[in-house]
Amino acid sequence: MRITIVQGAFLPVPPIQGGAVEKIWFALGKEFARRGHEVTHVSRQHGTMGREDCIEGVRHVRVPGFDTPSSLVRLKWQDLIYSRRVLKVLPEADILVTNTFWLPVLVSDARKGKIYVHVQRYPRGQMKLYGRAARLQTVSSVIHKAICREAPRLASRVKTIPNFVPKIGRVPAGNLRLKCILYVGRIHPEKGIHLLIEAFQRLLSMGFHDWKLRVVGPWDVAMGGGGERYFQSLRNKARDIETFVDWTGPVFDAERLSSRYRESSIFVYPSLAGRGEASPLAPVEAMAEGCPPVVSSLECFRDYLQPGVNGWVFDEASQQGAANLANVLKRLVSDTDKLTKAGERAYQTARDYTLPKIAGQYLADFEGIACS
Repeated sequence: MRITIVQGAFLPVPPIQGGAVEKIWFALGKEFARRGHEVTHVSRQHGTMGREDCIEGVRHVRVPGFDTPSSLVRLKWQDLIYSRRVLKVLPEADILVTNTFWLPVLVSDARKGKIYVHVQRYPRGQMKLYGRAARLQTVSSVIHKAICREAPRLASRVKTIPNFVPKIGRVPAGNLRLKCILYVGRIHPEKGIHLLIEAFQRLLSMGFHDWKLRVVGPWDVAMGGGGERYFQSLRNKARDIETFVDWTGPVFDAERLSSRYRESSIFVYPSLAGRGEASPLAPVEAMAEGCPPVVSSLECFRDYLQPGVNGWVFDEASQQGAANLANVLKRLVSDTDKLTKAGERAYQTARDYTLPKIAGQYLADFEGIACS
């Protein structure tokens, strides 16, 4: 098959500035090419990257894009400009995969491929615009249901294929892990990091001074963060415990990031984005390294997390969100055997989300659509 993948306007591919969606499709494209398919990957031009090159059998084409703006209106306008530029470089294909806002509306030439819209965020009215799409594909059951509610006439075209884990790691014994609580993701208000800071403060006040908190991720708006003001508010909030908190910043090197998961005892993802998260990659990445996650009660985590078995859930919605998280953490840091067993089960869960398995699901869906 001839497969074209079009990434958004704001992050480059290869994903040298991070981006879960960029990482996912960069790897999928290479896997498709490895299996003999003709793959073109269109993305934002960046730095010294060439306008066109080939990486592991995938032809990469890059067009001018933008840094992520703080204004949603400006973001959609820049996506429109970028999508019009993309139209000029699209090759003929059987399948056209995209996660851009405007491209599924603008493409009218059937020779560019059946339109395959990849939905990684909670829909906000745009699904009704995608009547030309052959497939609206998402990564979790909660987003699947949301798309069907928003565009019921397109419900038969909606399909769920989960995100894959980039790497299944090695699971060290529990006593080889650091007494470290880890967060990986964008440093943005919707991620609930302020709850994590407060919960960790409570944990220290209970006497657990041998534990540390590590926060990994970008705060810069251009990388999807909440900006310097929000980041400084978190630093100020943690001022009294600063010797116990490691603000690592973004980590884009895959092996270095894997080592962060592998050496940590607990992963916490306290997201508040009830209408933002589709299926966050970081908790499953942690599970793939045997690091059991603690997540908020958002529905998007239910597809793979079994509370008390391969991870834990806390109630973030009430005014006691931080206290609820602190209570869960207290139980866990007091019982390392429980952590070790949950880490082993988390690792086994992650093995169902490998790249070859998920790529096979996509290719089977592509073939069915291309032949219809």
